[in-house]
Amino acid sequence: MCRWVAYKGQPVFLEHYVTTADHSLIHQSLHAEKGKTVTNGDGFGIGWYGARDNPGLYREILPAWNDTNLKSLASQIQSSLFFAHVRASTGTATNRCNCHPFAYDKWLFMHNGQIGDYHRVRRGLELQLSDDYYEHRFGSTDSELLFLLAVQENLQKCPVTAMRNVLHRVREAMIDKGIRTPLRFTSCLSDGKRLCGFRCSSDHHAPSLYYRRYENGDVVLVSEPIDRQSECWIEVPQDHAVCFKENGDMVQTEMPLH
Repeated sequence: MCRWVAYKGQPVFLEHYVTTADHSLIHQSLHAEKGKTVTNGDGFGIGWYGARDNPGLYREILPAWNDTNLKSLASQIQSSLFFAHVRASTGTATNRCNCHPFAYDKWLFMHNGQIGDYHRVRRGLELQLSDDYYEHRFGSTDSELLFLLAVQENLQKCPVTAMRNVLHRVREAMIDKGIRTPLRFTSCLSDGKRLCGFRCSSDHHAPSLYYRRYENGDVVLVSEPIDRQSECWIEVPQDHAVCFKENGDMVQTEMPLH
């Protein structure tokens, strides 16, 4: 399973969370502690918001620990909202188009999890995309497909409702095919102002999700803590979504899949 970090707050250099923290994302790419796999070496990516509304992206197929470009970029890019992700593939090819985060217009998305027996429902789910959105389907992952389905569902109005509707349709497709392998979905989504995290699964075993809020209002949303101050991290409950609004307020919502 993948590991990732999302940050929203005062502008900071990405290196603070990606490369230099005690249990930074690069460290997790080799020594993950709360995932099914210890090593996450099937590519990486960063996405960040700067002076423009639409985010920037840098994605690469090299392992994060072996890419000097990532270390250089993380030491120079400063942002008030950014994503970083290291990938452990669940079956699709290792190429740039399949690396997270994914972007569409002003939205960023990254994911840790899987659609069980994805190959059996992929065609039917892709047919749910209109031509306009299918044109932005550049890779082959279930993650990108889930993202585009959610964008089509009108993320702007309510990200949690849009994502819930998509996941229920995916679950129905899996049930129709008699698939027993679970749907697991721990993910992060942003439009440059809001930051939303989702943790749910069809079998009560969703991948981990934590957040930490600092006194100045900064928030970090992670698949596992990036430091050893365990008392400062709050675990998002199974089958819940959390959304940090532009003004810093947080809303937690139930999001069951079963």
